Amino acid sequence: MALDEMLKTIDFSPLIISLKTGIVSTIIGFFLGIYAAYSVMKVSKRMKWVLDSIFTLPLVLPPTVSGFLLLMLFSLKRPLGKLLYFNFNIKFVQTWPGCVIAACVIAFPLMYRNTRAAFEQIDLTIIYAARTLGMPDFKIFWKVIMPMAAPGILSGTILTFARSIGEYGATSMLAGNILGKTQTIALAIALESASGRYNKAGFWVILILIVSFIIITVLNKVSSRYSVVGKRWR
Repeated sequence: MALDEMLKTIDFSPLIISLKTGIVSTIIGFFLGIYAAYSVMKVSKRMKWVLDSIFTLPLVLPPTVSGFLLLMLFSLKRPLGKLLYFNFNIKFVQTWPGCVIAACVIAFPLMYRNTRAAFEQIDLTIIYAARTLGMPDFKIFWKVIMPMAAPGILSGTILTFARSIGEYGATSMLAGNILGKTQTIALAIALESASGRYNKAGFWVILILIVSFIIITVLNKVSSRYSVVGKRWR
């Protein structure tokens, strides 16, 4: 099949769905990751270990396990799923919001760990000096901590977006593989390969390779421009 003929037969909705999912899940993960990382830094060491394990768990679990747990949580046969659907008309199973939730859960640890690592490298004497000058905590956070941790937070944001647009296992379990509705690029590759349409699968593979290469290049650019050193959080 000629390239121009193949392009005419391709539905580009997986690309649009992947980008939408990546953008929305990255925005959610950005704020949740920063909040979680900052909160963990302020608790006791024992509680820090517990919370860190919980927040990092999706990173080490097989995505299908996370997807199964999400399906059991949001299924219309479960209490939470029933509550959300019948009271607020919110449904995550076989819907695009399900893609977002799945991507958020899988990509969240990358945002959390990068942000926490950035916070841990901040020189505490600067924070103490700001407090001595009478700055309230919320100003210290936005005027001192966030600017100093910006490189690590930006790296986490980029990695979160990259992981979100490439998520497969949890998305297929929770949102399904519905063309024009929940089918992302990763799901399209799996479907086209299983159907023997390797030309189309190859097209999506090349496209995701290009996007991934761009993301890695941006990440390397960011990493090469900054060097964050300082005392560790106690």
